[in-house]
Formats: sequence, structure tokens, C-alpha cells
Amino acid sequence: MGKCCSSSETQKANPGTSSRELAVPYLAVLCLLASAGNLLQAIHFVQMNSSFQSWSDSQRKQAGELSQKYNTLNLTYSSLFLTFPELDKYCAVTNETTKERTCRHCPDGWELFGEKCYLYSADRQDWKTSQCHCMSVGGHLVVIGSEAEQVYLWKKAKALSQGDSYWIGLHESSRGRWQWDPVFQQRFWGYLRERGDAGELCARLSPSNNYKMDWYSVVCTSALKRVCERRSGSLL
Repeated sequence: MGKCCSSSETQKANPGTSSRELAVPYLAVLCLLASAGNLLQAIHFVQMNSSFQSWSDSQRKQAGELSQKYNTLNLTYSSLFLTFPELDKYCAVTNETTKERTCRHCPDGWELFGEKCYLYSADRQDWKTSQCHCMSVGGHLVVIGSEAEQVYLWKKAKALSQGDSYWIGLHESSRGRWQWDPVFQQRFWGYLRERGDAGELCARLSPSNNYKMDWYSVVCTSALKRVCERRSGSLL
């Protein structure tokens, strides 16, 4: 018969059996934790993907809405220029390819100061014709409403006139009173003559060394340059 091994001999033959048995539960726990970690990562990825998809859909929706609004505004913008051709004077096309426009406060040829636009003529007319011309381009002969405006016009006249005078919107009424057309109160007289046989008198702005004495009365039928004004941004 074969010789049987004693228990002590068996333990000596398999010295690592008890160690492996003790390690099994730990390995199981590690596997479980690893599986749980992978599961959490998968869940997180799904959530992130879902969130990104929702964000992407939202962005596409917003982009579509913005594009629609832009097209609507562009149509409205274009129709304004068809309805009000006067806008072309303020917003000239600066890019023929894209039809992009650049808008200004004043029409071409006018100069901005404060809230007004000013037009300085090169031709000479009498006072009444000058007023009519200013009205035909959407304004009237300048009405000087402040000292700052007077200083601006005085400097501009000195720079442009070369000794010429400009009609302003001040004239003598039938009652012999000086009034603005439109009516306003402001005075910077240099010389005021009495009405004589020559006829109705109107005021001209002339370059001088003192802006406070820069207006002169002259017969309204005289041929002078003119300063027209209109409110900035006005279509009328």
C-alpha cells in the first residue's frame, strides 16, 4: 500500500494555500470597485454626451433664430431706403459687393457742429432766394442760438470766405424790427444801419477781428453767399 502523508506533511507540501485563500476576498472587492468605477465613468460619459447634445441642439436653435432675425432686419433695413430715399444722403454705400453702408449725422456736403448740420454755399444769391434754396435742401438760413455757435460760424467764415459775407436768417420785419426766420433772440451786431429808400434790410455774417461784432445789415437784394442749417439726422 502507498504511504499516506500526514497533515504536517501536507501543509509543508502546500505552504501558500492559506495565503491564496485569504487573498480571494480582496481580489473580489478590487474587481467590484473597478467595475463600479468603469460603470460610473460610463454613466458620466453618457450624461456628458447627453448634455453636449442638448447644448448643441440649443445652439443650433439659437443660431437659426438669430439668422431669421437678421434676415428680417436686413429686409426692413433695405425697405427703409426704398421708402425714404433721403436716407441715401446720410448712409452712402461704401462697399458695392456687400452693399454695406456707412451712416453719418449730416448729408454729403454738410458739416456737423453740435446738433446741427451746416451747408456753406459757393454761389451768391439775394436773401429771399437764399432762404428758398436752403428750404429746398431741407433746412433754412442759419439761426444763431448761442455764443458757441456764433464763434464756430465766425471761425468757419474766416477760413472759407476770403473776404466774402454770408447771409444768415436775420432780417428786418415790416414793422422795422429785426427778427430771425424762424424767430429767435440773439444779437452780435457789428453795424446796424437804418432802413432807407434802398429797401428791406437783412443780416450778413462777415469775417472780422471780433466775433461779438460780426453781423452787418445790408439791403436784402444784395448777392451774397449763404449758410444753411438743418438738424442733424433730420430727413425733413
